Amino acid sequence: MNSVKITIALLLVALLFGCAGNDELDELAADSGEQQMYDNAQRYLRSRNFDLAVRSLQLLESRYPFGKYAEQAQLELIYAHHGAYEHEAAVEAADRFIRLHPQHPSVDYAYYMKGLSAYNAQSDIFARFLPTDESSRDTSHAREAFAEFAQLVARFPDSPYAADAKARMVHLRNLLARHEILVANYYFRRGAYLAAANRGRYVVENFQRTPAVADGLAVMAQGYILLGMNDLAEDAIAILKLNYPDYPALGRDGKFISDYSLDGPQRSLVNRTTFGLFDPPQVPQFDSRAQYK
Repeated sequence: MNSVKITIALLLVALLFGCAGNDELDELAADSGEQQMYDNAQRYLRSRNFDLAVRSLQLLESRYPFGKYAEQAQLELIYAHHGAYEHEAAVEAADRFIRLHPQHPSVDYAYYMKGLSAYNAQSDIFARFLPTDESSRDTSHAREAFAEFAQLVARFPDSPYAADAKARMVHLRNLLARHEILVANYYFRRGAYLAAANRGRYVVENFQRTPAVADGLAVMAQGYILLGMNDLAEDAIAILKLNYPDYPALGRDGKFISDYSLDGPQRSLVNRTTFGLFDPPQVPQFDSRAQYK
């Protein structure tokens, strides 16, 4: 509750400063030349006053669309939108710059900022103050960011932004793989065992060399056990044991440990004596992130 109050207070302060800043911008722009308007925009960027930087750069471009700072203003507008947490506007500004200046020496920066804006769009203002599991949120922005970074790396492999883009792609790939495991765990809770097994197989086939592969194999094994497909379950367990012998769901003898094993549901004495009314076998859930980072 205190975090929410702090967030609301910060928003109100930002709104008050924004109103005061708008008056300041109107006064400065009333009788300014191109050079002075550009210098003002730079001052706003340096002070991280991104809202005023956006307005200033937009005003500069509208007044001097063919001036000597027009292209630079369009490029810096991408950064200003991103700094103001206007991620969709940043992507639109980057698309516009790429469309207007496909051969510009800094066009790789526009591609990079498209990916970065989509990457950061996953976190809203409350998520920044109240951190949540990234993989549990909507992954559409993560997929978009991965595609944008991949395009940058493919088009401009020698770009100074390529290394950072590759590092972020690794993180995004891990995040997308983990999201599939969370969905599989949800399917287990809903009793949709085939859907869960398919999610596990998707991770194993499409997200190799990510930490989630171990859980993907365990999901496959558990799903096939619950479906009565013991041969497929044994194959998944064998691969899991070969590649991840210390996986939490494997015993010292290499057997798969679960309330739902190849030998059937592991029912407690209480569950048996109450004819299944109490202490039922636990719904399988897999998350080995603490072990495979």
